[in-house]
Amino acid sequence: MNPMQPTLVPGALTPDFDSFAVRQAIAGFLAGYGDITRDAYSLDLRQWLGWCTSHDLRVFAVKRAHIELFARSLEQDGKARATVARRLSTIAGFYRYCVEEQLIPVSPAVHLRRPKLNYESNAAGLDRNELGMFLVQAGLAGGRDHGLA
Repeated sequence: MNPMQPTLVPGALTPDFDSFAVRQAIAGFLAGYGDITRDAYSLDLRQWLGWCTSHDLRVFAVKRAHIELFARSLEQDGKARATVARRLSTIAGFYRYCVEEQLIPVSPAVHLRRPKLNYESNAAGLDRNELGMFLVQAGLAGGRDHGLA
């Protein structure tokens, strides 16, 4: 046993996010975003790094399957599809940044499966005929109402 190599005992593993390379990568990735986006991405990465630590995984050594398992755990925790998709997008962006900075050779998130999102609004709205009638009535009511409509 090499005395310079840490023992890989569950619970005794030094958290990977404390390593200089990982902290530097996270800082570099987040530096390109504004305050609100940076805060959201920071939360996403903290949760990802916490999950990696709890599963004794190194951030720069994960495989796509690990990220998929993380996504399934979020779904099991009751997270909305949009939340899961955003977290996966953040993780994919982080690993893309790491590849660009030559910290890792290949991103484990390249072919990541993401939840299907329903982009169609369920809000009730006017159809084409109803909109036409609305505009006609507004025009008949006067210029101010027509302009407002």
